[in-house]
Amino acid sequence: MQIQENISLKNYNSFGLDVNAKYFSVFTDIPSLAELLETGRHPFTTERSRRLLILGGGSNMLLTNDFNGLVIKNNIPGIRKTAEDEQHVYVTVGAGENWHETVMHCIDMGWGGLENLALIPGNTGASPMQNIGAYGVEIKDHFYQLEAWDIEDKKTVIFTAAECEFGYRESVFKGRLKNRFVITSVSFRLDKNPAFHITYGAIREELERQGVQDLSIRAIADAVISIRRSKLPDPAVIGNAGSFFKNPEIPASQFEELKSVYPEIVGYPLPGAMVKLAAGWLIEKAGWKGYREGDAGCHAKQALVLVNYGNASGHEILKLSDKISESVREKFGVHLQKEVNVV
Repeated sequence: MQIQENISLKNYNSFGLDVNAKYFSVFTDIPSLAELLETGRHPFTTERSRRLLILGGGSNMLLTNDFNGLVIKNNIPGIRKTAEDEQHVYVTVGAGENWHETVMHCIDMGWGGLENLALIPGNTGASPMQNIGAYGVEIKDHFYQLEAWDIEDKKTVIFTAAECEFGYRESVFKGRLKNRFVITSVSFRLDKNPAFHITYGAIREELERQGVQDLSIRAIADAVISIRRSKLPDPAVIGNAGSFFKNPEIPASQFEELKSVYPEIVGYPLPGAMVKLAAGWLIEKAGWKGYREGDAGCHAKQALVLVNYGNASGHEILKLSDKISESVREKFGVHLQKEVNVV
């Protein structure tokens, strides 16, 4: 195991931001992780700040400065079936596995549940942290449990779904327990006889366009992949972190007021007399779609995605995001929350 010094993180974050880590290393198992964090093994462990950043795929992160601490990349591998019953298969995935490859492996095996989440960037370990979701499905719908390394108590802890405290793009790991645990594996309860979710977004229309007559988890995944590729930039071509903002949730009464002024406003009813708005629609109507300041921009096909056209800094992207948020608040009276983690 090697700890490097003064390493660029440009190839480790999907925005392609060229910031440096004072210390950098990679771990592929729990003993290596524990050793990296062991007091006295390296100057990092004796420095006063002891700043620590765990990297997975680097796809939901905006790096605004050089990181004056230790960055460790989670590369724990492995996908294995651990149990099954009449209805379900239980699958445990190493946190370092690429998320899309995990989804496609499950589809290849005929295990249903994750197909609507195809082509979401990042690694599997981050999926419960964000409670990632798309097209009417969230991780919590098929989550079973996860294992995580407790940095303080130096032991592995198992978290159930209830203990993860899942919310909309939220979990306990982004809130109360932030920076205490390193997720090492995630287990899912998948379906042998899956229910198909095709009513959200444009999936049904895409299936019809493709001429699909026999519905399957692979057909749904192919439709989702086609939709995402048609409107979302490839991070390998244009730096981005996918959706930069969460879709805001507002009271139904406020939605009706907005609808009286903007009849075409997009909203989805939620329990508790709430409505989820499409953040991309709000941003586009506020005039930001396709906008660019230097190399920081709002994507021309999907206003919810902020991009780095080459040499933007994290601060420039953050500044643009704040301008967009303020503009939407002034026009619609709606607050946009960032989905990405700002470091």
